[in-house]
Amino acid sequence: MEQIDCVVIGAGVVGLAVARKLAEDGREVLVLEAENAIGTQTSARNSEVVHAGIYYPSSSLKAALCYPGKEALYRYCSDRGVPHKRCGKLIVASDDNQLSGLEGILKTGHANGVTDLTLLDQKTVRETAPALNATAAIWSPSTGIVDSHQLMLALLADIELNGGMLALKSKVKSISPTEGGLQVCVDGDVETNILARTVVNCAGLGAVDVAKRTNGLPQTTIPDVAYAKGSYFAYSGPVPFDCLVYPMPAPGGLGIHLTLDQAGQARFGPDVEWVDTVDYAVDPASKDKFVKSIQTYWPDIQASRLHASYSGIRLKTYGKSREYHDFIVASEQQHCISGLVNLFGIESPGLTSCLAIADYVAAIAVK
Repeated sequence: MEQIDCVVIGAGVVGLAVARKLAEDGREVLVLEAENAIGTQTSARNSEVVHAGIYYPSSSLKAALCYPGKEALYRYCSDRGVPHKRCGKLIVASDDNQLSGLEGILKTGHANGVTDLTLLDQKTVRETAPALNATAAIWSPSTGIVDSHQLMLALLADIELNGGMLALKSKVKSISPTEGGLQVCVDGDVETNILARTVVNCAGLGAVDVAKRTNGLPQTTIPDVAYAKGSYFAYSGPVPFDCLVYPMPAPGGLGIHLTLDQAGQARFGPDVEWVDTVDYAVDPASKDKFVKSIQTYWPDIQASRLHASYSGIRLKTYGKSREYHDFIVASEQQHCISGLVNLFGIESPGLTSCLAIADYVAAIAVK
């Protein structure tokens, strides 16, 4: 049986960030990825937004990790030449009924330490972005965008520079606690058993399935989950905005918002569709819903320029109340299995928070 210090399951942006941190701390690291490439699921199918840390309850892990994660991510991208841009974001109240909600977001953002937010009145919004329909808006100058694929390549390069390894097409069949550590059974070209002192489950959409295949793990520590599918529509041609534009949040997400890629091309999404299985097909018939939603803040959008693009799946954790919960990082303190750390529900702002999540995991991982 092969032996190694640390196994990280999942080569999305969070798994790679965790593996990088562990490797830089001098630990021997192997990353196991079930697919044939890194970051093919949630990490490659999102808005690529660097969030400021505005929306999350102050007591949440999301709030605690998003703000420092944002600053760390900007520094890392600058140091490593990863394409990114602090383009800023407007959060728009389209009518008077949304003003109290907008003020609530501002209050939460300030409580989370995001002190650069500005509340703009209707006149100022019109001067800033004449094409917007807005009664008021919040300006968030530290919100930005990042090339998630280039970020993952940089993280992988750091892992390998520090002696870490990546194994693709390596699906974890089971994890079994033993006296000598955690035995990880891997289904690859040949079945392999690996004995590790530390195992970090960063499998994203597959994290719950990996947990269910962990012998001796209390079922009460595995959360109930739901799949939230979000589709995106691309926009052909220029838009009259040089920043991101978000409506007020919608149930299950932040509303169908306008984001920009590194070339300034606009895309809109995601919407929220609760699904039972992972299916990335985008329904062109959703276009009417998108247009109607976008028109609340950009009345002059040309519907003929909007076309179906891609979709992603967010894994939402929830409790008996069906209210959707925070990031979950469960270690021996929660499940009594030495050396095992499970990450569940690492959706937005997981990309923004990836380096802070890595620091958090490394601090609690058994050495």
